[in-house]
Amino acid sequence: MPGRNVGADAHQRGGRPETPRPGTGAGACTACGAPPDTEAERLAAALRASESRFRAAFSDAGIGMALIDSDDLLIEGNPVFAAMLGREVAELPGMHIHQIIEPEEPSRSRYRELVRGERDRMRAEKRLKHRGGREVWGRVTVSLIRDGAGDPYYTMVMVEDVTERRQLGDRLAYQALHDPLTRLPNRTLFYERLEGAFKPDGRGGPGADGERRIGLCYVDLDGFAAVNETLGHHVGDQLLVAVAARLEHGFARDGRQLVARLGGDEFAVLVTGSGGHQQLTRLAAELMEALERPFEVAGHRLAVTASIGVVERPVHGSTPTDLVRDADSTLSWSKSDGRARWTLYDRDRGADQLARHLLATELRPAVERGEFTVEYQPLVGLADGAVRGAEALVRWNHPRYGLLPPDRFIPLAEESGAIVALGKWVLEESCRQARQWLDGFPGQPVLVSVNLAPRQIWDSDVVADVAEVLERTGLPAPLLQLEITESALLGPGGRPLQSLQALADMGVRIAIDDFGTGYSNLAYLSRLPVHALKLDATFIEAFRESAPGADGRRRAADEQIVGAMVQLAHALGLTVTAEGIEHAAQAERLRQTGCDTAQGWYYARPGGPEVIAAILRDRSR
Repeated sequence: MPGRNVGADAHQRGGRPETPRPGTGAGACTACGAPPDTEAERLAAALRASESRFRAAFSDAGIGMALIDSDDLLIEGNPVFAAMLGREVAELPGMHIHQIIEPEEPSRSRYRELVRGERDRMRAEKRLKHRGGREVWGRVTVSLIRDGAGDPYYTMVMVEDVTERRQLGDRLAYQALHDPLTRLPNRTLFYERLEGAFKPDGRGGPGADGERRIGLCYVDLDGFAAVNETLGHHVGDQLLVAVAARLEHGFARDGRQLVARLGGDEFAVLVTGSGGHQQLTRLAAELMEALERPFEVAGHRLAVTASIGVVERPVHGSTPTDLVRDADSTLSWSKSDGRARWTLYDRDRGADQLARHLLATELRPAVERGEFTVEYQPLVGLADGAVRGAEALVRWNHPRYGLLPPDRFIPLAEESGAIVALGKWVLEESCRQARQWLDGFPGQPVLVSVNLAPRQIWDSDVVADVAEVLERTGLPAPLLQLEITESALLGPGGRPLQSLQALADMGVRIAIDDFGTGYSNLAYLSRLPVHALKLDATFIEAFRESAPGADGRRRAADEQIVGAMVQLAHALGLTVTAEGIEHAAQAERLRQTGCDTAQGWYYARPGGPEVIAAILRDRSR
């Protein structure tokens, strides 16, 4: 076998044998060329033959091979190994192993164990040091060769070139962690870095874990869809590339700020070593300023604005999920507050947002569980003080938050569509109660006024629903009044008008609620199937005690407006109801103005059906 101490007389003195010289037989003595006579000579001849075969295999092997002594110096290497290093075979002897292979832990520790004879083999994937600087990766197997006494003799290194596979793996890994359009880190890499920042050894800033802070800016381009729709998606893609380049160039700093594209036109800047709220809000302002500079894209000069949600907090006591959720909520606030702005997370607003979300998800099950109740507020005739009707006002008896007024959940019900089921329940409950009042006080028929949401018209067959409820409860149609807001009634589309006309043909009264706050298209009013107007409470404030100066002139103007609306309504055959009456003086002045009915705390606060029954009972005595 090849070694450092081989010599011409090795056979005679029992040293390490050398490779047979050309012209000698495989079993001949290296000194005289005579056939072997003794057992020792035959063993030596076999050893030389084995070494010859080894050298042939060593030199012609398709993988890199090398022999290394106990001082980590190369004895020799084969041509494939030399080629991997960009060297000639003759250059290899005497080179230190660390001139060839990167000395990295834990591979280095395992190699030292092998050299000391504590292990026989080790494997590792290592980067080789190519003379030309080219990247070369090898799967390295190092085996310990022992002498006859079992002591470490030298080591054999076998190297398989895996550069192509490694590079392919690196490319696949890069593609898995980067956005193919902008080349920015993608959502996957963003979440890896985010979760890493929350680990005890994460780069979340200096100091103990309780002192480490983290920040996040969620960036969403305003009106980006318009670019795709007007200039085409190819221009939109180029704009995204330009935005990404500007963000990466200006804000990917020191390894502590990661700029990522999360999808669509949404980007994120993660700050894993935050210095506090001021740093993050300053960063958000810089982001907005950078994006507001026009972009030259495909021959177009494009101006861009962005909405940014900003969250900054200590790592301790938070989680990646909390941070992303709050950043997303804050971005939504920026959008709803007018866009082209940044908004810092507000815990109180976040708690309110969370409560709204929880209420929205609980609405439909709450209807099924019977958690809603209906209160009633009387509609009183201004001429005689008699109760003409009652407005049904739904309340949510929430198991956690207590009794909730309509403004806490009706907008959520309209957004989610739960208003259809809730509205149908309120309609039936109110009609059933109105029938009980009619049975108990047949001489004093009282109508019930129920609010009708626009989605009840669009998302259900409201005409069929009303007809079914009236039949089931036995309430005469003229004792049901449906209230719909002015803006919903006078908006575009024919279906609401068709449905309301069908309801009016059934005998159901139709009232416009909050009149005066919407279109106020009085000419259109004459063609609507409407029986009553309910004036918005803001107009009624004018009928309080008069005030001097400009405030007094404004109230006088409001009184004239109300008077004009009442006269017009009467000319069209409509009745007028004033809402929000709080004082006797208001009621009297509105009576003089010509209003027909009124409601408000002056007469009664909303309450259970017994409130209306008590008033009817008192008048029947």
